[in-house]
Amino acid sequence: MFQQGLKGVVAVQTAIASVDGDRGELRYRGQLVGDVIQGKSFDETAYFLWYGQWPDAEQLTNLQQQLISYRELPAHIVEIAQLLPKETPLMDAMRTLVSAYTHAEFQATSPAEQAIALTAALPVMTAAFYRLQIGQELISPRDDFGHTENYLWMINGQEPTRVQTEALETYLKLTMEHGMNASTFAARVTISTESDLVSAVVSAIGTMKGPLHGGAPSGVIDLLDKMKTEDRIDAVITEKLDRGEKIMGFGHRVYRTEDPRSVILRHKCFELQGEDPWIDLATVAEKHIVNLLNERKPGRALYTNVEFYAAAIMRSIAMPTQLFTPTFSIARIVGWTAHALEQQDNNVIFRPQSEYIGS
Repeated sequence: MFQQGLKGVVAVQTAIASVDGDRGELRYRGQLVGDVIQGKSFDETAYFLWYGQWPDAEQLTNLQQQLISYRELPAHIVEIAQLLPKETPLMDAMRTLVSAYTHAEFQATSPAEQAIALTAALPVMTAAFYRLQIGQELISPRDDFGHTENYLWMINGQEPTRVQTEALETYLKLTMEHGMNASTFAARVTISTESDLVSAVVSAIGTMKGPLHGGAPSGVIDLLDKMKTEDRIDAVITEKLDRGEKIMGFGHRVYRTEDPRSVILRHKCFELQGEDPWIDLATVAEKHIVNLLNERKPGRALYTNVEFYAAAIMRSIAMPTQLFTPTFSIARIVGWTAHALEQQDNNVIFRPQSEYIGS
């Protein structure tokens, strides 16, 4: 049976995550994502996805020490970053630097520790090449900062605020994993050949780079920038609808109801109201936009997707647009590596058939 794009074809059985578009549910290891991440750090959530259980105090301390130790990039990685043309797109630079991460010390570790190492190193690589791109000196990681806090520090060289760290960490935890998406499938296909974890992650990064998958919420940023203030919301949205334009940040190809990640990000933004004007604008704008969409497109049930509030968070921390998809990848590497490890545990190489239609 031919099914273009393998849509609807079940090729993998997994215990890592499930997506129910009709119910609007995302589950990590069988638990609703909102329950999973509530009160948990990036490190704890990653451990849960990798191992299927929560770390005890000793396991968490060990994981945190490993993540900190792998922030120190090997010298050859830094040298390659410095040799790359500064105009190299960040996703291309990430792909190149990860592919070069195969060195003796790394290869001697277990696949699980390799997953930890790559998760720790990817944000450092990203921040380093971004600094080189903008002509700034590289910033050393800080051992006293958590995963998210350190990433923001290495980008800007300034201690991030509590609001910035909390908002971005919520986004990172929510986007670690999302079922059998294109980049996750690419990682599993690569590892199924008994290739290595680095190659699987490189495949995933190359897939994430495509705009049909890893498209950044820059369209929502443009929307917020155009509105600027609450009194301009209705006029801007009405003008777009009159021209037949899509309202960015609304609607999702999988979810037929609200994107559960958007719901959680909305709650986080509500908690942070009064702390940042861009977050305040987004929370007010959503209500206006939903009302206008219901009036103009009755029956369409267009809800916010994860990109809407992600854009508000990115705008609030002044993250440059070229860092959006790389930051998404910094979260999703947890899911990629979790799936690669699961594939290794019960491996069969992917070998679908093709149908010849030539003459």
